[in-house]
Amino acid sequence: MNDVTGKVFVYTSSDALITRLEAFAAPLLTDLGMELVEIQFRREGQGWVLRLFIDKQGGITVDDCAGVSREISAYLEVEDCIDHAYVLEVSSPGLERPLKRPQDFTRFAGRKVRIKLRQDSGMGKVLVGTLQGLEGDEVVLLVDNTKLTLHREQISRARLTLD
Repeated sequence: MNDVTGKVFVYTSSDALITRLEAFAAPLLTDLGMELVEIQFRREGQGWVLRLFIDKQGGITVDDCAGVSREISAYLEVEDCIDHAYVLEVSSPGLERPLKRPQDFTRFAGRKVRIKLRQDSGMGKVLVGTLQGLEGDEVVLLVDNTKLTLHREQISRARLTLD
C-alpha cells in the first residue's frame, strides 16, 4: 500500500492492521445490515490467521460469511498490506460473544454475562451475573441479587455466557 508520500507501507503491527481494517469493514458491514464484533490477527499453529467476527439480528449465515470474506479479500488484495501468508476467517461470534462497545451492554441487557476485571473488586476478578444495562459509562450487573455498577475502564473483558 502507498502512503501519502508515495512510499510503500506494509503493516508490521497487528494493531495497525486491525485499526485500518476496522475502518474499512465496519461501514461495509453496516451497509450490509451487519455489525463488526471483533477482528483478530495473530500467529496460531501453522501460521497467521486474520479472523473477523460478524453478527446481525437473527444470526449470521454461511452466505453472509462468504460474502464478507470476498469483500475483505478483495480489499486486502488491492491494499496489499500484509506481506506474509495468512488465512482469512469470517464467522459468527457464537453464543458467548464478546461485549465491547457501549451499545453491546445496552443491547444484551437481561442476558447472563461473564466479566473479567482488571483488578479484584472485593468479589473477585471474574463476575458472572445478569447484565442490567448501561448507565452513563457504568455497566450495571446483578450478581447474587446484588446490584453492582462497574466503570467500563474496570473491565478487561466481557462476554455473554451460558454458564
